[in-house]
Amino acid sequence: MIRTNLDHVWRPSPNFGERLSDVDILLLHYTGMKSGSAAVNWLCAEESGVSCHYLVDIDGSITQMVSEDKRAWHAGKSYWQGNEDINSASVGIEIQNEGSSLTDIVENMPDFPDVQIAAVIALSKDIIARHKIPAERVLAHSDVAPGRKVDPGPKFPWAKLAQAGVGVWHQNISIGNDLSVKDIQRCLWTHGYDCHVSGDMDEETVRFLKSFQLRYGLEKIDGVADHATQHLLQNIGKKND
Repeated sequence: MIRTNLDHVWRPSPNFGERLSDVDILLLHYTGMKSGSAAVNWLCAEESGVSCHYLVDIDGSITQMVSEDKRAWHAGKSYWQGNEDINSASVGIEIQNEGSSLTDIVENMPDFPDVQIAAVIALSKDIIARHKIPAERVLAHSDVAPGRKVDPGPKFPWAKLAQAGVGVWHQNISIGNDLSVKDIQRCLWTHGYDCHVSGDMDEETVRFLKSFQLRYGLEKIDGVADHATQHLLQNIGKKND
C-alpha cells in the first residue's frame, strides 16, 4: 500500500481497481460539494461508483481513500495526449470547494484558503517526487474532460503552485504570430487535447479553447481564439517542447 508521507487520515474507499499503466499524471479536482466530510462520504460510498486518492479540506487536512498503487475512479471519460485511461495513469486529488459552473464561473465560486493551498502544494510535491511526474503533466480535470468538467476552476491558483514547483504557468503573454484555424488546432493537439486538424472552427475546437483559457487564467473563457489565446497557445507550446 502506498500512502503519503504527510500527516493524513486513512478512510478506505471500496471504489478502485488495478492500474493498467504507470503513473505519470497528477490530476487536480474540486469536490463541488458543501463540505469535505460530505465529499469523503460520497467518495467512500460503494453506490457512488467514484473515488479519489486524496481529499484536501479547507483547513488543510488530508484524507487518503485509495492507495497510490491502485486505480481510483475520479477522471471519468477523459483524454490526454493519446491516453483514454487517465485513471490508470494518474493520482487524483480532490480539493474541497463548492465550485462553479460556466455561467457563474467566478462570481459564485468560493476562494481557496491559503492553508488549503499550502497543503495541496505539499501533497502534490510528495506525489510528484515519488512518481517522477513531469511539470507539464500536472493537469486539471477540465484539461482531460473539456466541456464536461470545469474543475478545479478559475479561482484555483495555478501560478502559486507553479512558483512552488507544481505544474506550469506562463510569466506573461508575449507577442506571437497570428494563427490559422489549423495552426490553433495543431497547438491544441500538441498541448494534449484530442483536437482534429480540420481547418474548421467547430464545436469541438471551441470546447478545447475554453478548457485552455480556463486552465491558464485568461480573462475571457469563451472559446474565441483572440490574440491573447493564440499567443499563449504558442508560448506554452514552446515552453513544453
